[in-house]
Amino acid sequence: MRTTLRTAGVAVRAMLVFTVLLGIGYMLVITAVGQAAFPSQANGSLERSADGQVIGSRLIGQSFTDADGAALPEYFQPRPSAAGDGYDSAASSGSNLGPENDDLIASIEERQAASRELDGTGAIPADAVTASGSGLDPDISVANAERQVARVAEARGIPVSDIETLVQQHVKPRDLGYLGDPRVNVLELNRALDAL
Repeated sequence: MRTTLRTAGVAVRAMLVFTVLLGIGYMLVITAVGQAAFPSQANGSLERSADGQVIGSRLIGQSFTDADGAALPEYFQPRPSAAGDGYDSAASSGSNLGPENDDLIASIEERQAASRELDGTGAIPADAVTASGSGLDPDISVANAERQVARVAEARGIPVSDIETLVQQHVKPRDLGYLGDPRVNVLELNRALDAL
């Protein structure tokens, strides 16, 4: 009986010590390192307006629509979201629909029609009509951005060449030089547009 109580006491003390060390201490150290070395990333890569208000995150897509949900023509439009209405990070998920699923085909056809209505005819990049795995992708392909240039230039009364230059300035290369594809962060591009 005495050995069992002693063993239980050691186990409880070890659990308390490791809870403090790993559950609290480790978290505080990692938080301090993140705040010191990578403050922007540790705080969600937030974008702020001139008056300091948070207007979005470079890591999560967001809508550029009017109150009725219609795309604003003066802004580049993001990739469609699979996270319900808008880009609700609490609802992050893909649709898990297979390529021959009738619902997926219908949603792609609907997005193609909306894209043609917004940006005219021509080839539509895949990321303009399909949602990402998380449903919150903040980036679009370079082809998707280039397809939207004429509309944005017309809506803002800015020469197409100026918008094309702005898009090229915001192209991010492949990660590590070979992972993924070049891409454009929609929030950063739209903020640069507003600064013109």
